Amino acid sequence: MSGFVEKPEPVEVPGLVHLHTGKVRDLYRNDAGDLVMVATDRMSAYDWVLPTPIPDKGKVLTQLSLWWFDRLKDLIPHHVISQELPAGAPADWAGRTLVCRSLDMVPVEAVARGYLTGSGLAEYRQSRTVCGIALPEGLEDGSELPEPIFTPATKAEVGEHDENVSYEEVVRQVGADTAERLRRATLDVYGRARDIARERGIILADTKFEFGFGQDGTLVLADEVLTPDSSRFWPADQWQPGRAQPSYDKQFVRDWLTSPASGWDRTGEQPPPALPDEVVAATRAKYIEAYELLTGTAWTL
Repeated sequence: MSGFVEKPEPVEVPGLVHLHTGKVRDLYRNDAGDLVMVATDRMSAYDWVLPTPIPDKGKVLTQLSLWWFDRLKDLIPHHVISQELPAGAPADWAGRTLVCRSLDMVPVEAVARGYLTGSGLAEYRQSRTVCGIALPEGLEDGSELPEPIFTPATKAEVGEHDENVSYEEVVRQVGADTAERLRRATLDVYGRARDIARERGIILADTKFEFGFGQDGTLVLADEVLTPDSSRFWPADQWQPGRAQPSYDKQFVRDWLTSPASGWDRTGEQPPPALPDEVVAATRAKYIEAYELLTGTAWTL
């Protein structure tokens, strides 16, 4: 059992039709047929959307995505039209709302890995492969891979696990041409972002992208991009293979939920409890630190 501890009611705004409530984002369509994407402060962990928000998280995700989209636009177009707030929208939507092109989305999580950890590490320990890609012996948690690899996953509904799949399975689902375009775009964008992050003292261990097709058949980068929610960012000066790496993400939340302090059994059917103030504050600080290190600008929103 998993999902929302308490699913929020969508905000009603004149001229907008609510389409979907995701783990973090609420999606609407405006009168022009464009999508309006609102990044909330909701936090998810272990397939649950938690009852406690992280203040400013949605704004950090939105503003960092915009920063990255600007640095990737010569590689691939993105879906953002504007940050204009729809008439009648609540004031809290400022800084966390994007008006975006409506795309024909590819039903694949496009994942790039430059380092071995997470579900990739678990598969490697069993078979010395990740998504069917053979890797050398002797790798451990946090090892840099010989070269970045494309390790796709199927998209899951809220409360379900994304499932790693082989490249051949992606070909079966979307066709050989689309699969190759996805792989090439994913690795190109990862390579650019990895180099930019490295210049700022951050290792981009892995990340996931979502792509869609415009009406003219152009492949377009969509959703969020290269945020602490969609990526593993590690401080380069603390990188040490053979252990879990410190990271700029929700690790404080995961650690507390699995500690005796939370009293929560992640294998049971009860939803997770509210987060304590100190975990909320520490998590917010990590998201803002990632933004400031990557962009080189102070967080002011």
